[in-house]
Amino acid sequence: MPAPASRLGALPPYPFATLNQRVRELNAAGHNVLNIDIGNPDMPPPDCVVSALERSASDPRHHGYSGYKGTAIFREAVARYYARRFDIHIDPETQVLPLLGSKEGIVNLTLAYVDRGDSVLVPDIGYPAYSLGAYLAGASVSFVPVRAEHGFRMDLSELEHLVSGRTKIMWVNFPNNPTGAVCDGDHYQELVNFCRRHDVLLASDNPYVDVTYDEFSAGSVLQADGAFDTAVEFISFSKTYNMAGWRLGAAVGSARVLQNLLTIKSNVDSGHFEAIYDAGISAIDHTPQSWINARNATYQRRRDLIIDALPHIGLVAQRPLGSLYIWAKVVEGDGTSYAEQALTEAYVSLAPGAIYGPGGVPYVRMSVAIPDQSLDQALSRLKAWYAGRH
Repeated sequence: MPAPASRLGALPPYPFATLNQRVRELNAAGHNVLNIDIGNPDMPPPDCVVSALERSASDPRHHGYSGYKGTAIFREAVARYYARRFDIHIDPETQVLPLLGSKEGIVNLTLAYVDRGDSVLVPDIGYPAYSLGAYLAGASVSFVPVRAEHGFRMDLSELEHLVSGRTKIMWVNFPNNPTGAVCDGDHYQELVNFCRRHDVLLASDNPYVDVTYDEFSAGSVLQADGAFDTAVEFISFSKTYNMAGWRLGAAVGSARVLQNLLTIKSNVDSGHFEAIYDAGISAIDHTPQSWINARNATYQRRRDLIIDALPHIGLVAQRPLGSLYIWAKVVEGDGTSYAEQALTEAYVSLAPGAIYGPGGVPYVRMSVAIPDQSLDQALSRLKAWYAGRH
């Protein structure tokens, strides 16, 4: 058997794959582990989405290849979403490209733009796929500190010291995974101006744009002046419409960037099942705003339950305005030790903050996408476990 490619040596095991394996082993040993670690929506999609899938899958014409750019009617639906939601005009022919979920797009965009020896700016703290894509391409990662005192947003004065002539991409993500940080239009404009000045591609990962709380409304980087010259944004149906397993998303923005992304994608995938696109169209056009409001109200109630429990389990956190997560700082010790002990002693799985970069070491991440009964049980276990240690 030949040796695997050397590029695999640059890729650590995906953190959640390792965590899931630990959980499976404990469950196999008879422990009922409660997972509050991953943002996997626990509620179903809107009824209109499932109905659209059923109708489309029943059409015998829809079982062949759908085309590398997806269907025109799906791209048009994404353009309608941007017009309705952000008041942005999008050309569906050149400025929308369907994705097999955002994660695929993150890696393939990096492969389309980054060579060995190049650099990618990644927030420290941030989603691991941003750096893993760079490592796969043979590039280096420049971690940009994000701190609580700055609202877990990049300090642009620090960026000036990290950018170089080999910097190709800068990743941003608001509402943020894992911190829940949000972004206003002024900050997006500053990021666009910075990337235009330094000839860097600004990649905005925006899967939580419609998962917000306390009447906050998130925006799009493409609302900033000049964004289409330097930016691309990823949206995901996983979180907005509870369609995580459907693997549907879209890249929107610079036509030139999307053409280069399409060059990669057309060589490695053949698009989605047409019924998935039709379900996505129904999600965009027929999901009632009342459905989104009710879903977010459920998440907000769970957020508040977790925040109220934190003083009793040795954690502190800001109350996030968006995303599916509570980013909690450990009062004593570090997040890795806390998560390990919670898993092996209380049988509750949390995400250790170190997964999200060196700056995440003092933290753990908790998800609100957990059924109410499981969340109540998990918090009760953590309270009893922590009380027994103090």
